Parts: sequence; C-alpha cells; structure tokens
Amino acid sequence: MNQDALNPVEKKAALSLAGVFGLRMIGLFMILPIFAVYGADLHGFNALWLGLAIGAYGFTQALLQIPMGILSDKFGRKPVIYAGLAIFCLGSVVAAMSESVYGVVAGRALQGMGAIASAVMALAADLSREEQRPKVMATIGMFIGVSFALAMVLGPIIADSFALSGVFWATALLALLGILVIKFIVPDAINVAPKGDNVAVPAKLKMMLANPQLMRLNVGVFSLHLALTAMFVSLPAMLVDLGFAAEKHWQLYLPSLLGAFVLMVPFMIWAIKKNKEKLVFCGAIVLLTASALALWGFQQSFTALVITVVLFFVAFNYLEATMPSALSRIAPAGDKGSAMGIFSTSQFFGAFVGGLAGGVVQMYYSQSGVFLFAAAVLLVWLLLALTMKMPAKAKSVSFNISFSDEEHAREVAQKLMAMPGVIESTIVYSESVAYLKVDENLADVSAIKAQFS
Repeated sequence: MNQDALNPVEKKAALSLAGVFGLRMIGLFMILPIFAVYGADLHGFNALWLGLAIGAYGFTQALLQIPMGILSDKFGRKPVIYAGLAIFCLGSVVAAMSESVYGVVAGRALQGMGAIASAVMALAADLSREEQRPKVMATIGMFIGVSFALAMVLGPIIADSFALSGVFWATALLALLGILVIKFIVPDAINVAPKGDNVAVPAKLKMMLANPQLMRLNVGVFSLHLALTAMFVSLPAMLVDLGFAAEKHWQLYLPSLLGAFVLMVPFMIWAIKKNKEKLVFCGAIVLLTASALALWGFQQSFTALVITVVLFFVAFNYLEATMPSALSRIAPAGDKGSAMGIFSTSQFFGAFVGGLAGGVVQMYYSQSGVFLFAAAVLLVWLLLALTMKMPAKAKSVSFNISFSDEEHAREVAQKLMAMPGVIESTIVYSESVAYLKVDENLADVSAIKAQFS
C-alpha cells in the first residue's frame, strides 16, 4: 500500500466526518442571507433581536467548544457527537415552531450548545495515522467552505418555498442525517491519537492566552467572524431596498463565493512560493476593511454592491483558509489542541458579538453604520497583524516513546532537539508521547521515529 495515500478507513473517516461537519454548518449558516428579510414577520422583531438571532449560536458555542472536547476524552467521541447533534436538532425544532423572535433566539442558542467541532476533529485524529492527519483535517476544512457556499444558496431557496420555519425544519433534518452518518458510516476508533495536538488541555489554556502571537490570531478570527455576521444583519435588507428580491439573493452569493475562490487561489500560491505570506495576509485584511467601508459608502449602487461583496469574500476566504495553518505553526509542539480550542472559541464569540453589535448599531445609528463599525474593528486587527511574526514552515509530528524515568525523558528531549531539522521538541512523560516540530526539508522523520520509538 502506498504509505503517502489515505488508507480506506482514513478516506471513509475523512469524507464522512467532513459530511457531518458540513451538514451542521449548512444548518447554522442558512439563516444568514434570509433572516433580516423573512424574520421581519415574527412577533417582537427589531434590529437588536435580528442581530441576536443571527449571532446567538456563537455565544453558546464559544462557551462549550472546549468543554465538549474535554468531555469527548472522558466519555468517548461518538457519544458526545450524538448528544451535540441531538441538542442541535432540538434547537432547530424550537426555532421552527416559534412565532416570535424570542423563540428563534432561544432555538439558535440551543443549536450552538451542540458544539461538536472539537469532538469531530479529535475523532478524525483518532481514525488517521499521524502522517496522514493533515490530509484528513484539510478535507474537513474544505467541506466547511463548501457548506458555507451551499447555505448561501439553499437558505433563500428554502425560505421562498417553505418560509422561515422551513429553513429550521430543514436544519433539524440535516442534524438527524448527521446522527445517521455517525452511526452507520463513520468508523469506530480503535486507536486514540495523542490529545495534546487535538483536544484542549485545561492546564495549558492560560499559557496559550498569554502567547502574543497566538493572541493576534485569536483577535483576528474574532474580528473576521464579527465582520461576517454584522454584514448579514444589514446586507439582505439593503439588497431588497435596491429592488433585488429576497428569493433571488442566492444568485448574488453563489457567483460571489465561486468568483472569490477563483481569485483567492493565485494569491495563496504566490504568497507561499515567494515567501510573502505576511504581505498577502495583511493585504487581505486591508481589502476586507476597504470592502466594509465601501458597503457603508456606496449602498445606493447595485453594481458597486456586487463588486464589493465579491471582494469581501475574496479576503474572507483567504483569511479563513490560512489562519488555521498559521496557528498550527505558531502553537508550541504538543499544544495545538489547546491553541485551537481558544482560536475556535474566539471565532464563535466573534460571530455572537457581530450579530449583537450589528443589531445595536442598526437600531440606534443606521443600517449602513453596521459596516462602519465592522471596518473600525478590522482596522484594529490590521494594526495588530502588522506586528505579527509569520512562523517558519514546519510540520508537526507526534509518536509514542518509552521512558525508564523522568531523567531519561529529559535526556531524550535533548537528543531529539539535536537531530537535524528538529525545530521544537516537547516530551509528555505521563503519556509517553513526543511532540516535534520539524523542517521537512532537513528532518528525516522516519529515521527519528525508528531511533526513538
């Protein structure tokens, strides 16, 4: 068998878990392009509750993201995923049956309580060999992007045919489908991957919060998703005001997202080949900020609005795709799970604040003022990003290793650091695991494992 390719179990795990992740994300995102228009008929609807309905899932998701990952260590990955999807389904039903905006907000908050992302990622790690894990994670990441695009298309179409409640009933069905996929398609894990690089470790969280480079990424993903949710507080109604019927909004979002992807890829390739990642990264934040300002200033021109939305998603997609990679390179060896836990929490909290603040700004200032607020937040991120140090390209490696005692573990750590191409070495004596960051061009990973395993 080709050792550089995914084996059948890894392929099955990657595609099925990516599907579960995608089904859930479609359900969460379908409300974004339609609620500002279709939610207006709900009792108690106003700009503040509009923002809360869009962002409420982010608050509960942010609170429970790390705990659910830790619980999956204790009770198993699949039981926690089942519970999360069941809660997500319940929240969808509550929202579907609500005739007031308050019930929809409660349902959205319940949806967020089904925070299964960390448990899904941990199960993906358990079902893949260490050297193939990046491919599995990349497959899941790709499906997240696809699910967002599908949600932008399906939301307006379903709402046009089955009203707002139909969107939430569809979301509930997607959650049930996810449960069936976990039960009948996702393989059962036999191996358990070393948890330090996959699930948050409570004792490490304070150290991760204090890391200045990780802090810049956490602020960044917070700002990125704040801008996204804030945009959808105002944009759908703006499009309707310009004569673009709500049921046709997918005709704007789908080409915009596809065009943004096509435009994004050359910049990503150029940045990597020319070692200009920080330049393009900061350039994307500038483009995102400029797009928000353009949405604030040119709202009366439909053509300008379309161009601006495309540019917004070019920047958004680039940043969304590159930030997890930067985080994995910055996070200390063996602590990626903890760093990713805080990163994901920041992401979802940004979605909540974006919805809430967007609603407040629209209620007390103006519809277009939401974009000015988002631009101000993005500008703060840009100032922080300018001082960010882009890490050297490195690959994370982990493997089991036996020690006679703690003194022997310290000796092994020093020997590992002396090996060619090893950038960073962390030994977790209690788990008999070595975590390394290596330069792939210099390190012979197979030889290192053979010598120390």
